[in-house]
Amino acid sequence: MIRKILLISTLLLISVPSVGAGLPDFTDLVAEVSPAVVKINTSGEAPKQSMGQPIPDIFRDLFERRGRSQAPRQPVRSSGSGFVISEDGYILTNHHVVDGADTIEVLFADRSEFRAEVIGTDRRSDLALLKIEAKGLKSLQFADSDKLKAGEWVLAIGSPFGLDYSVTAGIVSAIGRSIPNDQRENYVPFIQTDVAINPGNSGGPLFNLDGKVVGINSQIYSRSGGSIGLSFSVPSSVAQKVVAQLKSDGLVQRGWLGVAIQDINRALAESLQLDKPRGALINAVEPDSPAYRGGLQPGDVIVSFDGQSIVHADDLPHLVGMVAPGTEVRAEIVREGKSKMLDIKVGALENDPAEIAAVSGYDRLGLMTEDLTTEQLSALRVRGGVLVTDINADSAAAEAGLRVEDMIVQLGYSVIDNQKEYTQVIGDLPENTPILIRFYRQGWAVSRTIIID
Repeated sequence: MIRKILLISTLLLISVPSVGAGLPDFTDLVAEVSPAVVKINTSGEAPKQSMGQPIPDIFRDLFERRGRSQAPRQPVRSSGSGFVISEDGYILTNHHVVDGADTIEVLFADRSEFRAEVIGTDRRSDLALLKIEAKGLKSLQFADSDKLKAGEWVLAIGSPFGLDYSVTAGIVSAIGRSIPNDQRENYVPFIQTDVAINPGNSGGPLFNLDGKVVGINSQIYSRSGGSIGLSFSVPSSVAQKVVAQLKSDGLVQRGWLGVAIQDINRALAESLQLDKPRGALINAVEPDSPAYRGGLQPGDVIVSFDGQSIVHADDLPHLVGMVAPGTEVRAEIVREGKSKMLDIKVGALENDPAEIAAVSGYDRLGLMTEDLTTEQLSALRVRGGVLVTDINADSAAAEAGLRVEDMIVQLGYSVIDNQKEYTQVIGDLPENTPILIRFYRQGWAVSRTIIID
């Protein structure tokens, strides 16, 4: 009997595979890519809290998103991660890492430091392109994230909680996740992973086992602010298109249809004569929009766009946003139970005023401004304001009669203390509404109204 028990035990030991068998060894990969991963330190004034609809608490950015409030802003320092994408000093990170920053410092693992400038940012994808004055840098390559599959091993490197160049690994949990941003927009099909991502990892790279970047770490799902194994990254396929536009134009142009859509459940599928729940149901079409001109109607179901199937309604903005404005795209719809093909010329999604201003130099009012000097403040006996240095002739400011060298001290009910305050205030001004603007001209206080189109 004893011999039988021993024999069975031996067989069991032989047949059970090693727990560690087949697990990847990341050591060579980490050594190869780490020199191109950077820590990013920023300093600036804390922006005001947004008064708009907030993003749900469970979808928290790796850094608190910076908004706007009526409380005085205080100087703040924060940090995140990023990585070199070309040997001549271009660096990719998250928009929210550098949003509102006055100074940006880039730190490498070898302890070299550089001051960075912002080439362009894109709030909708939460990406920002930086540039440092350096040559011959180790850079990372992008992989094709469209080939990524659930279950693949991935690895992240970043500086969570200031712990520089920390390495974490896990697997891809899902692809194409839709998470609306703080403006309720949804243009990124996020990669979901169980990689441990924490505050400070923002903007860092997500690698595949070949050491190529498949994503840029951006958000986490958490009730406490720390990792619980639900992390979200911007796919490299999106990042590459954003980087190309930021390099050439300083901002990103996205496609736009002009429709309100919703997902389709089983009951709706039956009533719309669909074989199963799929597609994006159009609830409304904006007048004179690309969708209207292309023949789309309320009640239509878009089941394919630009050759890509629409499984969920959230798939549509992902696809439309990546189409270059002016491109004619074929869409398959189901109308009254019958399939129909439409050719639609995609329009351009309106850019954020702040992003446009960063490229053109003019703000929403059509002005270029700068802080008043101590002497100017003293002469006017005011605590703050901004000096008008240039005016776009075809602008709201020009129509209101502003001139170069006017000194703006108030907009609406907001007193303007400095350039940063002015930038925040004009970002919140409503369109097509008369707004009080108070300024000094040659020592005299003047009040006018200004209307932003």
